[in-house]
Amino acid sequence: MGKGILGRKLGMTQVFDDEGRQVPVTVIKTDSCVVVQVKTEESDGYEAVQVGFEKASAGSLNKPERGHFERAGVEPRRHLVEFRCDNGEWSEADVGEELDVDMFSVGDKVKVSGISRGKGFAGSIKRHGFSRGPMTHGSRYHRGSGSHGASAFPARVFPGRKLPGRMGGERVTVEGLEVVDVDVDRGLLLVKGGVPGPRKGILKIERD
Repeated sequence: MGKGILGRKLGMTQVFDDEGRQVPVTVIKTDSCVVVQVKTEESDGYEAVQVGFEKASAGSLNKPERGHFERAGVEPRRHLVEFRCDNGEWSEADVGEELDVDMFSVGDKVKVSGISRGKGFAGSIKRHGFSRGPMTHGSRYHRGSGSHGASAFPARVFPGRKLPGRMGGERVTVEGLEVVDVDVDRGLLLVKGGVPGPRKGILKIERD
């Protein structure tokens, strides 16, 4: 049995547990996943399983991509993601094997990775949580990033300093999420709480 699957975020909703308590959940669509390649220590230098998600037409792929799927004997997929092998969780994986949400059960702990929503260019207050300066009494410092260092020495800004810049659009992983429900017939996975990324974003779900 594998340790993970790919899915697309549909959005958030709520369900009620056996005691009538409201539980916020994220709905993830996880169908048409297939093992495209099994990498080994001997041939690739590390052990991993490459999984494809969402069927694609051959015309939408370039020649190397088409050749990759033809060698595997697998129908082309739009997205390819690798899962590193450890603890023998992918020991029985075979090329062409279909993956489904039935690998998860209610109560399992999973970690979900995705690309966070892009916020565009943001200042230091929004991007890093800095405090603002006084807004009255003649203050000329309101939402600036503050002093960047001395003028005479070292007369430069050290790399890594928290400054305004592009915010979001980064890979984020949330661990310890609980599987609330598994709908095998519709290929849906309900995970408690929020996960990274916008609606329709691609997610990587692994057993935690």
